[in-house]
Amino acid sequence: MTAQTEAHAPDLLYSETEEDLRSAVRSLLADRADAPKVIASIESDTPYDQRLWDSLASGIGAAGLLVPEKLGGQGAGHREAAVVIEELGRSVVPAPYLTSAVVATEVLLTLVDDDGPAGRLVAELAAGHKVAVLALPFATAPADGAAAVTGTLDRTVTGVADAVAADVLLVPTGEGLYAVETAGDGVAVQPLVPLDLTRPLATVTLSGATGTRLAESGPAAAAVTRGLLAGAGLLASEQLGLAEWCLTETVRYTRERHQFNRPVGSFQSLKHRMAQLWLEVVSARAAARNAADALAAGSSDAPLAVAVAQAYCSKVAVHAAEECVQLHGGIGMTWEHPAHLYLKRAKADSVAYGTAGRHRDAVGELVDLPAP
Repeated sequence: MTAQTEAHAPDLLYSETEEDLRSAVRSLLADRADAPKVIASIESDTPYDQRLWDSLASGIGAAGLLVPEKLGGQGAGHREAAVVIEELGRSVVPAPYLTSAVVATEVLLTLVDDDGPAGRLVAELAAGHKVAVLALPFATAPADGAAAVTGTLDRTVTGVADAVAADVLLVPTGEGLYAVETAGDGVAVQPLVPLDLTRPLATVTLSGATGTRLAESGPAAAAVTRGLLAGAGLLASEQLGLAEWCLTETVRYTRERHQFNRPVGSFQSLKHRMAQLWLEVVSARAAARNAADALAAGSSDAPLAVAVAQAYCSKVAVHAAEECVQLHGGIGMTWEHPAHLYLKRAKADSVAYGTAGRHRDAVGELVDLPAP
């Protein structure tokens, strides 16, 4: 993991390497996960496309972007991972990238030592051979990460994102952090019916299960907090990608849809709404890129950058998705059009890794302006 440094001037622009990565991911998703395929996938018991995940994780090497080369990864960073997540947000693809390649991987990287179990597991994640998720509710905020390291290995956790796709659960307890195989005895993963069908949730029940201890409680608390911070920070990039798709699709549709022999997008009231949304999306891009850049640099300002990004981007994503549905008129209300997928993902993301209100409170605490 990158050592934390002093605050630095953020770089909000995309590098040529990042744009090349974007092109590769977007091309893959256009071929394997267009809107009809995503809509069809959520009607199945398991919406994940294993071939798509293999191509993304190991083919492109996206699963190892945060992992150093000596551990089998790509040796890139959070900026590059943010680009991947941005494209996944544009397609609302059911893939355990945020939960496994970012959150679980970040937790493990914090605990890596010479030839220890954390290092071996992170190498398998980087190669795309395994998927791991942190066994905490998807709504857990970074500020609550340390408090989650409590209790025993026997527990029931509700609302664990992508647990149905996981090979390994990272379970925080009062004795430390454990890696538990989902196929082992005493492990039950019961799928739930979530609002966002493209990111399944599950209830995880551990009863008499055994696992490999990766760290004691102190280091485990720091690792879980760091993983949740990275998850919250890069979730802003997913919200950005989602909002950009909604704006682009809405502009395209209102140009093509005619009423009274005019494109509906030429009506002043609709132009004002789309112009306002464009301003919000541009600001969301700045906030999301700042969070990714701060995480990549290990800046001391990373917690503040993440809190600001989540406090703002959550609202923008929901607004963009709502406008997308409304400005598409009747077709936007149908199950066949993908607009509902974006609205549900935006709503679900708005409470993931802490609500906007929780992050606004964090901003106040970080700048010594606590709420009354």
